[in-house]
Amino acid sequence: MIALYANDLRDVLVDGANSWQRLFTQKFVVMYYYKEIIKYSSYSRKRKFINRRIDMQIEPKIMSQVKSILGEFGNKYLTSKGSLKRNNVINDLDKFDHVLMTKLFKDPLIHKNYVEKIADNEVFKLSQFVEMFEYKEFWEDSYTKYTNKIGLTANGKFIDESADVVLDFPFKDTVLKAGMTKEDLDKDESADEPFLNEIIAKPEIDEILEPKIFVNAKKYDQNGEHNASSYSDQDNLIIKGNNLIALYSLKKKYSNKINMIYIDPPYNTGSDSFAYNDKFNESTWLTFMKNRLEVSKELLTDDGVIFVSIDRNEFAELKVLMDEVFENSYLGTMINVSTPNGRDYGSFAQTHDYIHVYAKNIDMVKTNTLDVSEDKFKLQDEISKFYLHPLFNSNSAFSKDNRPNLYYPFYISEREDEKGYRSVSVKKDTLHTIEVFPPKSKTDDTQFVWRWGRNKGQELGETELVGQQKSDGSFRIAQKMRPKKQIPRTILQDAKYSNRRGTEELQKLFDGKVFSFPKPENLLKTIIEIGSNTGDTVLDFHMGSATTQAVAMKMHRRFIGIEQMDYINTVSVPRLQKVIAGEQGGISKDVDWHGGGSFVYAELMEKNQGYLKDLLAAKDINELDAVYKRMKVGADFDFRVDLDKYENDAERKALPFEEQKQLLVKLLDKNQLYYNFNNIDDADVRDLISDKDYQFNQSFYGKRD
Repeated sequence: MIALYANDLRDVLVDGANSWQRLFTQKFVVMYYYKEIIKYSSYSRKRKFINRRIDMQIEPKIMSQVKSILGEFGNKYLTSKGSLKRNNVINDLDKFDHVLMTKLFKDPLIHKNYVEKIADNEVFKLSQFVEMFEYKEFWEDSYTKYTNKIGLTANGKFIDESADVVLDFPFKDTVLKAGMTKEDLDKDESADEPFLNEIIAKPEIDEILEPKIFVNAKKYDQNGEHNASSYSDQDNLIIKGNNLIALYSLKKKYSNKINMIYIDPPYNTGSDSFAYNDKFNESTWLTFMKNRLEVSKELLTDDGVIFVSIDRNEFAELKVLMDEVFENSYLGTMINVSTPNGRDYGSFAQTHDYIHVYAKNIDMVKTNTLDVSEDKFKLQDEISKFYLHPLFNSNSAFSKDNRPNLYYPFYISEREDEKGYRSVSVKKDTLHTIEVFPPKSKTDDTQFVWRWGRNKGQELGETELVGQQKSDGSFRIAQKMRPKKQIPRTILQDAKYSNRRGTEELQKLFDGKVFSFPKPENLLKTIIEIGSNTGDTVLDFHMGSATTQAVAMKMHRRFIGIEQMDYINTVSVPRLQKVIAGEQGGISKDVDWHGGGSFVYAELMEKNQGYLKDLLAAKDINELDAVYKRMKVGADFDFRVDLDKYENDAERKALPFEEQKQLLVKLLDKNQLYYNFNNIDDADVRDLISDKDYQFNQSFYGKRD
């Protein structure tokens, strides 16, 4: 154990300290081994101050050693420039990665400072170890050093350490060049994380979640497209814009009014060929989901239900999160065999996805039963289709001793009809003369009983029972099993639920491939049948190709869809127009759909979001500089940014093009991506809005007080 005296560390401890801190550090002995003030001290703030200042001097040596160890893993934890892939390291530490933990544990310096012996067991102080990765000075590369220089820091730590809201999942409307097929995705495995994912620290969130102004409002119906200046509770709604911000814009009008939510979010796999770049740090992905699930819960009715599709990568983590958000109102998890032949990568060829199902209030929810599939009902009479099932009860817990009312004879006719069936009666008469009792078990000679009592047999025997002669000459009584409702099963394995079916449906609508792995209409039909009733409102804020909205319209539900990608106007809206026109794909024939309906389309009014799109579209420095010049006139910048340093510093100009683009994205104030409804009457805002859009906002939100 090493004792360090405060006076010997004057340069370390006193530099930058205030008067009480200087006095305190000169009086007490510091024991670094336990990182505690030993003598008499109960002043936690003072103790933490001194320990942190000692750490900042000692840790660089440890950090250098850690960096050396991480370098042994190639580019897994360090970039080619030597900067840290912090999220990769922390994720593997959280998962207790065996190889990484073993390397760290065996290092003498790390072992000395971060391993403690407790009850003859050596314990790695993981939380303290992870703290060192929060400090920017040692780990930052040229880009992060520069953002620090112009003010984009938070107390010397990486800004996302205090993050509370993940604004967007890597600005998927613009970060991908084409984005709808696997070949279009940028598979840069050397990158730590997609830089365009914005994580907003809680102290910075003041206006970002306020209701936003809608513009370009239109209504689509059987007569085509019309300008919309009003909104009714009976309208269906499609919103173009960031889904988190749009959800908060819905709160005032739709809190406690959404009956069912279905979402198919990005799966955080890095291998999706759908138009999401969904490889991202796990903790950030969970924060992204938490932000949206929390507001979703507020929108649901007290008896509402939410369905979330997910794959194996985040299946368990998402359930833990949803248990927390929905307070253990867990209804079940459905398994959808989405790829029957399997996806040929990984240790197992994955054939299925999961759908977590939660209620807002488990004591109030009432999900619906489903029609039994008619595939096995291959026989037909004048009443309906049916199949035959033996009438005896094979459960050995029921016998003629404890259920004597279920042990009695039936009498069947000696004559067969053309199908080999004989009529059945509980009474013997001139037509029904062959006596039949329940059979015995072939394994232990247990006497079975009937599933029906005598009264039910007499009431329904004529239409619902038949007698048959078996190949050994004996007779049996069978029941006609007809289609009926049943509690939903947890496994969906019919071909109609496969992603291939969803792809085929879209190909027929658009004469070619426009999406990879879209959900088929029958899957959404089943989900909507379980979770809602005619006239209910269904929300999907990862709208994609609008499968949820198309099915909701055909099933006579109201719907709300949110999507920020530009294909909302090339795929999603045109698909719904085809539904209105009566297209006969998907479930149309099953539900007797022949067209009709309507929906309102509106966009969140862009402010900084417009500059953001232009930045991302820039192809060289000249285009980037042109956008910046326009930003100086009309954009809102992050309050921490020193623009003079940005413009005049040669170091910034030496950064690579992509890093300069990244930097300009960070300069934008994310509170001001869209215009707030509260500012709609400000002169400089009102002049930007058409009269009909102004009226639409007043109708949607109600007039301002």
